[in-house]
Amino acid sequence: MKRRALLALGLGGFTAAVGRRYWPQAPTSNYLASTAAGNDALLNFMAAGDVGTGERAQHAVAQAMIQHQRVTPSPLVLLTGDNIYENGEIEKVGRVFEQPYAELLRQNTKFYAVLGNHDVRTNHGEDQVNYPGYNMAGRYYTFTQQAVQFFALDTTQALDSDDKSPWRTQLAWFETALRRSQAPWKIVFAHHPVYSSGQHGSQQPLIDDLSPLVAEHGVQLYINGHDHNYERTEPIDGTTYITSGNGAKLRSVGRSDWTAAASSQLGFTAFSVYADRIEVNAIDTNNAAYDAVSIAMTGAQGAFAPGARSLSLA
Repeated sequence: MKRRALLALGLGGFTAAVGRRYWPQAPTSNYLASTAAGNDALLNFMAAGDVGTGERAQHAVAQAMIQHQRVTPSPLVLLTGDNIYENGEIEKVGRVFEQPYAELLRQNTKFYAVLGNHDVRTNHGEDQVNYPGYNMAGRYYTFTQQAVQFFALDTTQALDSDDKSPWRTQLAWFETALRRSQAPWKIVFAHHPVYSSGQHGSQQPLIDDLSPLVAEHGVQLYINGHDHNYERTEPIDGTTYITSGNGAKLRSVGRSDWTAAASSQLGFTAFSVYADRIEVNAIDTNNAAYDAVSIAMTGAQGAFAPGARSLSLA
């Protein structure tokens, strides 16, 4: 069950109330000013989720992504699942993917997708896994760009199947991949949220299975969809969790005691990776940033652990 904040507390009162070390993330400078001044990041990328409608709202977000690309070239986009509504039918891919993002595809922007719960309704999602435009090396996979290693997970195996043996196999792969990683920045993306104040809410099986792994191995970011809103947590055991499921559909979103920002408006999330930080901007269809933050390397910022669990940071 999500824990709602019942009253607004000042920083001192909040820290005392939760009984955990807590340092807010630092807001970035104005989005338009910083992008206009140029971008010397090691890597820029975008994330959008729950996009696969082919309708006007998806096209509006896609146009905002194209405009962002003109100012801040981004070689890749993460799709956080539910790529094809309603049932993952691959014959719709032209209308819900190739047409809305045609300009980005012409610029050789690579999209990397994960499967959502709607995607697995047809042929268990295998048609999407095999579709070249989604660049999926499997139901779960990893790839590296510059100083960032990305880990794509299939969380439908954890939540939407009675047979949990594939999920256990995936977890073993994930732990091995994390242990072998030499990348200074580690980013996980998947469809389902770990922590969320949206309609679906936090997923206890993922809290139990994933949050200890990402904390132990210094994952700085976990990006998901499923809830049709934007939300960013405060660092939880060193990891910031971002819901970016507002790429075509919207639902309301509340706030939990670990929520740093939450909004129900169409948009996508843009990331600029530097040697010492990742700058995050949540951008609406007017190309205005409604949330901005700078995330430092794990250990350089504090951690806020909800509930009784608390892991020390190196």
